[in-house]
Amino acid sequence: MSRSRIEGLVGAFPKLMSTSSSEKQQHTFVETDSVRYVYQPLDRLYMVLITTKASNILEDLETLRLFSKVIPEYCRSVEEAEVASHAFDLLFAFDEIVALGYRESVNLAQIRTFTEMDSHEEKVFLAIRQSQEREAKQKMREKAKELQRAQADAGKRGKPTSTSFGSSSFGNMNTRDSPVADTVIPAEEKPKPAPQRATGKALVLGPKNKDADKFVDQLKSEGQNVISPSAPKTISAVPSNTEKVRLIMEEKLTVSCGRDGDLRNLEVLGMIMLHVTDEQFGRIKITLVKDDPRDIGLQTHPNVDKKLFMDSSIIALKNPSKPFPMNSDVGVLKWRFQTTDVKQIPLSITCWPSFSSSGCDVNLEFELMQQHLVLNDVAISIPLPSGGGAPVVTECGIGDYIHEAKKHNLVWSIPVIDADNSSGGMEFSMPNVSANTTGFFPVNVSFSSSTITCGIKVTDVKMYDTDVSVRHSFDSRLVATTYEVI
Repeated sequence: MSRSRIEGLVGAFPKLMSTSSSEKQQHTFVETDSVRYVYQPLDRLYMVLITTKASNILEDLETLRLFSKVIPEYCRSVEEAEVASHAFDLLFAFDEIVALGYRESVNLAQIRTFTEMDSHEEKVFLAIRQSQEREAKQKMREKAKELQRAQADAGKRGKPTSTSFGSSSFGNMNTRDSPVADTVIPAEEKPKPAPQRATGKALVLGPKNKDADKFVDQLKSEGQNVISPSAPKTISAVPSNTEKVRLIMEEKLTVSCGRDGDLRNLEVLGMIMLHVTDEQFGRIKITLVKDDPRDIGLQTHPNVDKKLFMDSSIIALKNPSKPFPMNSDVGVLKWRFQTTDVKQIPLSITCWPSFSSSGCDVNLEFELMQQHLVLNDVAISIPLPSGGGAPVVTECGIGDYIHEAKKHNLVWSIPVIDADNSSGGMEFSMPNVSANTTGFFPVNVSFSSSTITCGIKVTDVKMYDTDVSVRHSFDSRLVATTYEVI
């Protein structure tokens, strides 16, 4: 069938509908000399199935009902703009119902399964993207090495010209990355050539850094996750976390709550990791303080002096003559806390479905129970009953929401939850849902935080022999590995 023929048939349908309305006929089909229009009103739109007059109208009506059930799976509301924005998703689903003009023997669940199946082309595309990302990282490492060599060369040549320039960061970078032999310049060649070459080289570094930045920006604009190398991009720039002693405190949180408000299990697994990059700071000791009345199980690394830690809360090696390992994250202390006390839960989630003859109304609320925590990028995911269509959100006091039609989830996103923003609620309704509360559970929660739940703090880092304080950086993070209401 040609495109003009299809456009002509579709264009004739509104005229036939106006004629039928004027004659006050209550039908679900309209016939012409050659075709039959089987239709179903959907608010302000019509779902229309065009068939031949010899087609079985009962089968056509059944096919039309299946088409109508597909639309709420992808559209929040039956409006022209919403349908147009999900046109491709609907076409893919319709293609599973009708093939070459004939209906396939499928139901709504099978259509959902077919449209969500893995794509071989997508896997190939992702593999290519990962390969491009690895190549980009390798190119950035090579460019970083080139920048380091250029900076070292410029610093080496610049040392004889000026005392202040020779004591800058150039002089500190030319000993490891690029071994450049010292050259003795005769007295008669000393006046100006060396400074001119040094400044000339230094001027060349600017464009190279700009090219590297443009290269990284281009990769990021294409969706690549490129991790920039740790080499400094400019001479005067000081990157973050450059301290030669770095402490990382991490907690992983597992929470399982009941839908009636009870706490079935809460488990916190924590660790302090030490990262040393300079051998002169290998023999250090770390002073801790435990400001937490709860019974938290602490465990030190086997090479750590356990008696010293139990007596003075100081982490140091059993053999003080040995340094900590260099350039690696070394776990020096672990802790574990487990409870079923509902007062210890960090974030309380309440999901309350209310069923009626017209459908189901759902109230969702959160409340921050531990006021010292700051939770970032909070996402609360509620599973929706199959076949219920798109939810109608009537109230969302904070954050934003999105309906993931393919996954049958409603995701409520809150940027930050803290003491100033400790509670909130959302309400939505689903008209086509029967009394089945299991359809809205389990509710899953994910978030990240730079504050931890247990009151363990690092107060000082000192040299083991001299008790001289050592400059260090400190990072802490809390990750919710599993957080659900079942």
